[in-house]
Amino acid sequence: QVQFVESGGGLGQPGGSLRLSCLASGFPFSTYFMSWYRQAPGKERELVAWISNGRETTEYIDSVVGRFTISRDDAKNTLYLQMNSLKPEDAAVYYCRGVAAFSNDEYWGQGTQVTVSS
Repeated sequence: QVQFVESGGGLGQPGGSLRLSCLASGFPFSTYFMSWYRQAPGKERELVAWISNGRETTEYIDSVVGRFTISRDDAKNTLYLQMNSLKPEDAAVYYCRGVAAFSNDEYWGQGTQVTVSS
């Protein structure tokens, strides 16, 4: 049974930091491409960052470059998103997603709310 446990969301201050975690189980985590998406009220879900299996490649949307860092610990089956210099426009529900490298399998987390306010 595939399961994601997302944590680390909550209230962050403008200019502050939050670290999201996504603990995965039930599939071969280390072989999957992993990513973080976010969806703000009234907006479409958007890809924020992704990391390849093996961690060789990471990519980010322009609005978070230099502020967010995606990483993974395959020994712990955990995906992370370090969010620094938070802005009000970063407020959204953040989702982790796993995509198999050699099949169409994909899995989504349940989402964790990030609010940015002083």
